[in-house]
Amino acid sequence: MPSTTRRGFIQTASMAGAGYFVATGGRQAWSQSAGEQLHVACIGVGGKGGSDSDNAALFGNVIAICDVDRNTLEKKGGSEKFKNAERFTDYRELLAKHGKNIDICTISTPDHMHAPATLDAMRLGISCYTQKPLTRTIYEARLLANVAQEMASKGVSTQMGNQGTALDSSREAIAQLRSGVLGTLQEVYAWSNRPVWAQGPNRRVNMRKYQTQAMSEVDGQEDPTTTAEEVAEIVQDLLKKKQQEIGKALERLDWKNWLGVAPAREYWPGLYHAFQHRGWWDFGTGALGDMACHQLTVPFASCGLRDPISVVAKTTGHDFDSFPASSIIKFEFPETKERPAIPFWWYDRKGNKPPAEIFSKWGIDKVSDSGVLIVGEKGAFYSSDDYCGKYELKGVEKANVEYEKAEDQGKGNDVNNMFELFRAKRAGDPKICKSNFVDRGGPLTETILLGNLAVWAAAKGGSNGEMGDWGEKVEWDAKDLKVTNLGALKTPRVADLIKPTYPQGYRLD
Repeated sequence: MPSTTRRGFIQTASMAGAGYFVATGGRQAWSQSAGEQLHVACIGVGGKGGSDSDNAALFGNVIAICDVDRNTLEKKGGSEKFKNAERFTDYRELLAKHGKNIDICTISTPDHMHAPATLDAMRLGISCYTQKPLTRTIYEARLLANVAQEMASKGVSTQMGNQGTALDSSREAIAQLRSGVLGTLQEVYAWSNRPVWAQGPNRRVNMRKYQTQAMSEVDGQEDPTTTAEEVAEIVQDLLKKKQQEIGKALERLDWKNWLGVAPAREYWPGLYHAFQHRGWWDFGTGALGDMACHQLTVPFASCGLRDPISVVAKTTGHDFDSFPASSIIKFEFPETKERPAIPFWWYDRKGNKPPAEIFSKWGIDKVSDSGVLIVGEKGAFYSSDDYCGKYELKGVEKANVEYEKAEDQGKGNDVNNMFELFRAKRAGDPKICKSNFVDRGGPLTETILLGNLAVWAAAKGGSNGEMGDWGEKVEWDAKDLKVTNLGALKTPRVADLIKPTYPQGYRLD
């Protein structure tokens, strides 16, 4: 296992001086044989965690992996670069056993467990690559940034899994916009084809609800001559089969650890795990939390979209349990030294976009399913994908600007984004990571998640699943993380989305 001396060395050694890179054609590549490898743990190795762990294994030695799904855990553990990694279903046990020997940890769990696992790792002096959205709640985002700042002197570097920050095109776009090429900024729009998972009210199912539904359906379908006893017998058979299905699934899924810091609820096949967590308030952050971290990379960094003062939304309706099928959100940002006060508009669900005339003014007739539009007095910036991987300037010419290009490993921006964390750890310089928690990941997540307070306060949708009226406006004090008009709001439990309460066995503050 790595020694204390090794850990101290890698926190201060320079990359070039220690010979950690080898030349390969036109780029620098990680040398697997130069010195000792960084030791890595991977928490969550299914879904996005599958590629995150694979990417980390390109640059380090994975000594431990964790996943609450034993099928996923065994599949990952059986692959070549993970065959020597010890397996866990509880990340706390992993950190308790290997924490002193881990240099870098990837956290790719459902949203509600990002902060608990990342906080525990950082407090042990471990550098973290945590998937977006960085956290489920606003306070957690602020706390992760603060802890990252405190632990930087102890060798902790951080990176949010925001691969768009490792695209040269997005870095160039930020430099273009910062140059003032559009003139005075006026407004920002983003729209997404998400959700691609289930959302909407009245979706929760448990055995009691299932029994009621089954009784109604069977009773309605049976021949009128069928007795009540026979209907009950059919329903009991359905219940027994469902209980067997659930029992079999829970033999392979550690449901208690999947829930983690979330309130207890019954497991139901396909409803939460896997991937469906994003559509539930207790576990996810909806389409906004999922995709705005990508789409706002360029606007956030170039237009100063920090510390909004209010948000308001309209939605198709929700039940305070599952997110609405669709929403529109307006953020208001105050004047800064660099720009006047501006609004930012968010639209989610495929086909839900800003009004056509906003695009036609700039000659954009075929609008992408997801994208970004930034409007200035002289021209506009239009990106037609999720990461600002391609963009156009409308009405103005590109400025002559310089920007720092990513260290290209030849395997795409997802790998390059992971590589930045390993570079930062080797160099002892957290600023190498463009999406570090202090400067980008934390503040960006704070801004985005504020929009969900407005969605919460716009629970009433229109008829037949249509968009409802504007909900209650949430006025915000970003410095102190407070809703300044909380007492005037009729919507219950708005403040619950700011700071969570962790159950015993987990540490927040």
